[in-house]
Amino acid sequence: MGGMNQTPASERVHIGFFGKRNAGKSSVMNKVTGQNLAVVSDVKGTTTDPVYKAMELLPLGPVVMMDTPGIDDEGELGSLRVKKSYQVLNKTDAAVLVIDGKNGMSQEDQALLERIKKKKIPSILVLNKRDMLEPEEVCQTLAGLPKGYEEGRDFLWVSAREGTGIQELKERLAVLAKPEENQKKIIGDLLSPGDFVVLVVPIDKAAPKGRLILPQQQTIRDILDSNGISVVVKEDRLKETLEGLERKPRMVVTDSQVFKKVSQDTPREILLTSFSILFARYKGNLETTVQGARALENLRDGDQVLISEGCTHHRQCGDIGTVKLPGWIQKYTGKNLKFSFTSGTEFSEELGEYSLIVHCGGCMLNEREMKYRLSCAQDQGVPMTNYGILIAYMNGILERSLEPFGL
Repeated sequence: MGGMNQTPASERVHIGFFGKRNAGKSSVMNKVTGQNLAVVSDVKGTTTDPVYKAMELLPLGPVVMMDTPGIDDEGELGSLRVKKSYQVLNKTDAAVLVIDGKNGMSQEDQALLERIKKKKIPSILVLNKRDMLEPEEVCQTLAGLPKGYEEGRDFLWVSAREGTGIQELKERLAVLAKPEENQKKIIGDLLSPGDFVVLVVPIDKAAPKGRLILPQQQTIRDILDSNGISVVVKEDRLKETLEGLERKPRMVVTDSQVFKKVSQDTPREILLTSFSILFARYKGNLETTVQGARALENLRDGDQVLISEGCTHHRQCGDIGTVKLPGWIQKYTGKNLKFSFTSGTEFSEELGEYSLIVHCGGCMLNEREMKYRLSCAQDQGVPMTNYGILIAYMNGILERSLEPFGL
């Protein structure tokens, strides 16, 4: 899902297909996309894990299509699959609830619809298998829909087998899932045309071979879009780079791991921040995560700290999340703390056991998912911060790193 020439998944509209086993979720999604993205079968429970596919869907543009396991799956394994389906809701920008038109709306369908409404996710009910229904069956199914639901606006009849109603569904999705014009910038609103920005990128064992990581790529692109000039250096070349530039750069942006050294090598009159802090602002949670960092002072022996990453990657011996951060936190606090780690879609709704949550910048998560995680923490009174903000705080340079934003 992530070549350098593709729109990142976090910037795509996420469309989720939900429903009971054999309602036709996968078949409907395949028809909408015109591709066999999901395996279909008459056997109940063919979809056992969420299926994600990044693609272009006209007239929407870049999307991620998400097929989910049946919400009525049974047994211990089935309940885990249902849980995964509900987790997909946390990143869904538009939900398609597919209902078997012959059987009508079930209690499971109604419960899921309530969840969708509670999360304020735009949605459409899709009544599938229209070609198999007698007139009286159509009337029975319509009678079971929520009061006030209108055809074309709130629900649609389709036949995945014959392809009828699919074009109308695509048109409705284009309205429901149309992204708001994103005026937010990662860094561009802090620059004037022609400004220099020096980006500090360590190349260590954890760095991916042959490429820059996503936040670095996106920041460079935003600088270019804003007619700025980016200069990319390793941390050991920063000092000579700054001395060699003909004019003072507008800002230095660094990887959080080398915050301390970069702060020492960057003259005080030059603005300084990190990629993590830029993305905290971009995702809309900067002020909250700054407050979360200050909770470090309240940690006591035996407290549990959750360190969470939004992506999954191969852990290196010097991994920042599982190795460096725990060591730095222990050293700063002088406390004997317990650490837990999650990555990817793993993020528990039960967070009460933790005294602090430290999250990555969330470059691989869309805004809805990031806000969901933050709200889970806030609802349970658990402070949450991110890597860069916490590292800046522990190094005594948080105030300086927030100066570009007027905080």
